Amino acid sequence: MIAGARVRTAALLAVAALVLTACGDDGGDAGGGGGGGGGSTALEGRGPITFATGKDTSGNMQKLVDEWNADHPDEKVTITELPESADDQRNRMIQNAQTESDEFAVLNLDVIWTAEFAANRWITELPQGEFELDQFLAPAVETGKYRDKMYAMPVYSDGGLLFYRKDLLDAAGVTEAPKTWAELTAACDKVKAAPANKNIGCYAGQFDKYEGLTVNFSEAVQSAGGSIVDDSGKPTVTSQEAKDGLNFLVEAKKNGQIPEAAITYKEEEGRRAFQEGQLVFHRQWPYQYALANATDGSSKVANKFGVAPLPGKDGPGVSTLGGHNFAISSFAKNKATALDFIKYFASEDAQRSNLLATSQAPTRTALYEEQELITKFPYLPTLLASIENAVPRPRVVKYGDVTAAMQEAAYGAITGEKSTDEALETLQSELEKLTAE
Repeated sequence: MIAGARVRTAALLAVAALVLTACGDDGGDAGGGGGGGGGSTALEGRGPITFATGKDTSGNMQKLVDEWNADHPDEKVTITELPESADDQRNRMIQNAQTESDEFAVLNLDVIWTAEFAANRWITELPQGEFELDQFLAPAVETGKYRDKMYAMPVYSDGGLLFYRKDLLDAAGVTEAPKTWAELTAACDKVKAAPANKNIGCYAGQFDKYEGLTVNFSEAVQSAGGSIVDDSGKPTVTSQEAKDGLNFLVEAKKNGQIPEAAITYKEEEGRRAFQEGQLVFHRQWPYQYALANATDGSSKVANKFGVAPLPGKDGPGVSTLGGHNFAISSFAKNKATALDFIKYFASEDAQRSNLLATSQAPTRTALYEEQELITKFPYLPTLLASIENAVPRPRVVKYGDVTAAMQEAAYGAITGEKSTDEALETLQSELEKLTAE
């Protein structure tokens, strides 16, 4: 399945380019339609800039900005923290772009937003020749491109991982992390057989109705051997494999393996639940590692958990490709400063600093090969494999509409509002319309 995922990833990237060409400059939902920008594309001007990003949970982003500011007193950067939800971040950036505001200069974009922002001319093309792209993870580099041009620089990558309570599995006689969904369920049953663990939740991910659900739903489908779209770009969510993937989540929720509270979890809610000792297994991005291992009293599971590949129906699962790229707003002033700031954050030194402080996935290939880093973060080889074999979400200009349709289908089925068949048949119809020429 892993090798097949790599082939599917390459094919999907090629198909995405055709889909994007067909979609033209149409926008997505949440105000994402039209509004092509009239900002300057010249990377000129130096002076203060603002960096729009999600919450800095570690403080290391501010630390790196402070170091930049100390070296560039006339080109200082101010961080503007956007809401915690990825959907809310996107909406805020779109609103800023549609008013052609120069409030933001550098945007911290989810990897899947590149096409939408580039097609609407909300971000400026970057000079590929000024970045050492051959030293970055190839899947991450592709997420920054639109029609073969670079619009966003990959600074953080991401692959889904399975965090698990190794101490509880050891006590229950489970010697290995589960590789399949059946093994995960069996392991959880053994843990919960102990009276002290009877109320612990078995499994959680990101199941609230937002972008995280699109990711988790996609991973379930992919990990059952299915796909959201096939190699030609045609939606395939009514396949038996897609049904098997969604049914894993539906049945786990129905049987109580996914706790009731977990349908409200985004990344941070789930992280806090895992750190409080409320979960045996948690699907999460690697940033959780450093926070869950904190020894300052904020985590009850420090040094008690392990990290493994995602499980699947018949073997190891397939992650959805995640990460964040830095782009320059078309309406920004001081674009030359913005470009240099992106180069600074994409540098090997800055990415090493970020990995050490946050355990987020770097995009520099060399950092996955440093033995000192592997010793500190033993999950790095697993993470690298997760990223290299990950499947991207549909890279379409109308992505806002696509992801909303996927969330609606998955949430409806998981909560029992719709049957799996009904949810997927409706989704198939919606995706066919959204990806049509």
